[in-house]
Amino acid sequence: MSLEIQNISKRYDNQYALSNISFSLKKGDVVGFLGPNGAGKTTLMKIITSIIEQDEGDVIINGTNTLNDEIKTKSQIGYLAENNPLYYEMYVTEYLDFIASIYKISNKKEVIKDIIKKTGLTQEKSKKIEQLSKGFKQRVGLAAALIHDPQILILDEPTTGLDPNQLIEIRNLIKEVGKDKIVLLSTHIMQEIPKICNHIIIINKGKIVDERKIESPNKLDFNLETHFQSLTT
Repeated sequence: MSLEIQNISKRYDNQYALSNISFSLKKGDVVGFLGPNGAGKTTLMKIITSIIEQDEGDVIINGTNTLNDEIKTKSQIGYLAENNPLYYEMYVTEYLDFIASIYKISNKKEVIKDIIKKTGLTQEKSKKIEQLSKGFKQRVGLAAALIHDPQILILDEPTTGLDPNQLIEIRNLIKEVGKDKIVLLSTHIMQEIPKICNHIIIINKGKIVDERKIESPNKLDFNLETHFQSLTT
């Protein structure tokens, strides 16, 4: 299981959103992808998921170039976008059934039941999505990203709108699924990084300015917020 980002660049007119970005991840890597607004985080996530195409470089997922076999590589990725697009008029179970059908999951009922339990949606499963709180809407998006058991999970601000209890539950879920997957997540909540991640990548103005492992879970040997500010100002 591997994700390789090789010399990725993306331009909009004459401005670089990403400039020569490279890194590689393997099974068990839970990576905090950090940077100020406009740094290029979401652009890279959209390139990895083949929503947009890079101008230069390659994304290699388990040995397959996304430019050569988009369908195959997309099937190995779960993606929760920052704005979490959902069909609000659908019921939770109905929506997850729809997503499971897209992925042609054969044992849908069993898979849906399991993912509802994992993401803490049991009490809300019979409600319309429009009736849910922001935190529970976020859980529905996460359930949809996980339903096909992807090898790579891309999460753009996954803890947005969660109350403290929900935050702990989603944090633990991400850590648990990250044992057998590659997880790349962006967040503005700095204190969550050492609690979830074992690896950080900091990007600023389209370039990687720092990348390092977190050696001790729940503990950093430096002040992440101060370090982040020093690299991005």
